[in-house]
Amino acid sequence: MIEKTSFLTSKLFEKDFISKEQLDDFKEYKAKNIFSLNTELLLLMYASVMLFTSGIGVLVYQNIDSIGHIAILAFVLLLTVLCFYFSFKNAPTFNKLETKFKNPIYDYVVLTGSILSCIFLGYAQFQYAVFGLDYKWVSLSSALICFVIAYYFDSRMVLSIALTALTTFIGITLTPQKFFENEFMSNPVLLFSGIVLGVMLVVWTIYSEKVGLKKHFYFVFYTFAQHLIGICCLSGLFQEQWYLFLPIFLCFIYYFYKLSYTYFATSFFVFTLLYGFIGLNTVLSKVFDNSFLIEFIIMISPFYFIGSIVVFISLVKKFNKEKHASIS
Repeated sequence: MIEKTSFLTSKLFEKDFISKEQLDDFKEYKAKNIFSLNTELLLLMYASVMLFTSGIGVLVYQNIDSIGHIAILAFVLLLTVLCFYFSFKNAPTFNKLETKFKNPIYDYVVLTGSILSCIFLGYAQFQYAVFGLDYKWVSLSSALICFVIAYYFDSRMVLSIALTALTTFIGITLTPQKFFENEFMSNPVLLFSGIVLGVMLVVWTIYSEKVGLKKHFYFVFYTFAQHLIGICCLSGLFQEQWYLFLPIFLCFIYYFYKLSYTYFATSFFVFTLLYGFIGLNTVLSKVFDNSFLIEFIIMISPFYFIGSIVVFISLVKKFNKEKHASIS
């Protein structure tokens, strides 16, 4: 990893992006072999936020009869207000470009406040039905609040919460129970809704890049869109009307294949190959629905899967080679 970093730094110097003094300073810094705990500390901060918010949920559940609903809501609201008070106080001025707190701990204060606001809305709906009997409006409200917070404080973590709440609003909750009960795959309307939402995320990302609005959010939006459209298309290929999903699936594979080369994002490329492979085999099983062919495919399946793994590894290695060549 150090050799790769040194190589990239040398390339920056060759292209006159950094001066000779900066290159020497970098080499001197690397020679000290200083170990950074930044990533580990941030991971611990994230774990602390998750444990803190989960602990509040457990506390509320175990003491709901003795504490009282109003007291619980007031406590959660107070914590939420405190989180956003300190966040607004220390946040940089809003900018369409990427902004950061001077101290990264406030990113997790924003995350805590966002989760607590969702807890507040969910509890208020459960106890007092403030949005009526339909819980999807809680998801939409949570999504809108988190979108505003994510864009104002430039938080990818809160943006992920907003997108998750948005998919919940249209009825998509990808849990193991849903898969085992076949509630998700057996609903074509829900599948098309997921595809439409995924396409809307792609369109919004393209628009944001054109107007320069938090362009660095592209990875989060594209990642959600890729998995949302991919899962919905694959589920659609198992339906009786699978041919309706096939054109969408082919367009999806082509678009994200090109997109992976646009950004040279390995994750986009790898998941495009995986979705394409699963979809190809699903379509083949639909087309060649013949007992003789099935027996033949079963016979050659070990060689087929071994060959597929070899091709997969070769394509990923080729992609990474081209990616490094573009950097050079």
